[in-house]
Amino acid sequence: MTPEPLPRRLAAPLGVAAGLGVAVTRVAVVDPNRPGSYPACPLLRWTGLYCPGCGGLRGLHALAHGDLGTALGANALAVAGYAAFAVLWTLWLVRAARTGGGMPVAFRPEHVWALAGIVLLFTVVRNLPCGSALVP
Repeated sequence: MTPEPLPRRLAAPLGVAAGLGVAVTRVAVVDPNRPGSYPACPLLRWTGLYCPGCGGLRGLHALAHGDLGTALGANALAVAGYAAFAVLWTLWLVRAARTGGGMPVAFRPEHVWALAGIVLLFTVVRNLPCGSALVP
């Protein structure tokens, strides 16, 4: 069996990068700090509680403008997620270029549960008085 040509092997990771590039460009251009730019978080609006994603767009906007400190202040978990995604995407791209293989990480149930636990803990702590530093 002959390997697929390089452009075909790279189509999926580069397609994902192009789609995300468009989304990040939009967030970089349309400031989420301006009221009315994006819909408000329904959980925050209806309950006053911060969800794990609250501040994620503001953090992405700050990252797009090179301001890591502001991005971490807006949503540190989202910034960590962006970094993890960038690493996994890079591994995917390299693997696709070399062997035509897919995503190099096989997520097991314990990984999913651990990630869910981290997100839940982050959400709970940011809504407690002691977690005020995690509030956007």
